[in-house]
Amino acid sequence: MLWLLAALALAIWIVGLAFKVTTGIIHIALVAAVILFIAGFFRGRRSASTV
Repeated sequence: MLWLLAALALAIWIVGLAFKVTTGIIHIALVAAVILFIAGFFRGRRSASTV
């Protein structure tokens, strides 16, 4: 689920850049995507090592 949200936030950021939207919300979407990707990466590794 985190991967899906991160990919969606990243896609929103790319579309915002393509249409020259330069508000702070676009950059917040990028930060949210990066945080979600990192959280998903560490959560995935932790659950895989306990199995």
